[in-house]
Amino acid sequence: MGDIAEALAGLEPDVIRRVLKWANEKYQVKGTSAGQGGGGNGGGGVGNRTFTDFSDLFDATSPSTGLERILVCAYWFQVVQGQADFDSQSLNTELKNFGHPSANITRDMDSLINRSPKLVLQTRKEGSSKQARKKFKLTREGIREVERLLEGKHVEDEA
Repeated sequence: MGDIAEALAGLEPDVIRRVLKWANEKYQVKGTSAGQGGGGNGGGGVGNRTFTDFSDLFDATSPSTGLERILVCAYWFQVVQGQADFDSQSLNTELKNFGHPSANITRDMDSLINRSPKLVLQTRKEGSSKQARKKFKLTREGIREVERLLEGKHVEDEA
């Protein structure tokens, strides 16, 4: 594992995702365990499930509220695709393409951040203006919420 980490150390995140996707396909790894990064843009898995595109994950979770949809989309980027973090615009663009945009993604992200326990954390801010791009990451509890959705249990309230 140390050799692999050393070989990947100098690569860009997108290149690392492609290499890991190739390795998963080459060695026929069946999905990833919950909480670990997925295989890359070609899809990834959680437990015994494999999601080749966002619609597969969305269908499997059946999110019923706007906040659940945002959590599922964040899970898609972070867990299934293996991205270290994500921005709210990417989430809302994906949701918009799927027909479920957030009316106010900033307010919704703040709601997920301000919950107890926190479901999302802000990891950094790129730029100095008020409109600077913020990067986020799901917490372990945020990942568990989506896994509960995969089991058919929905978040109790939308707060």
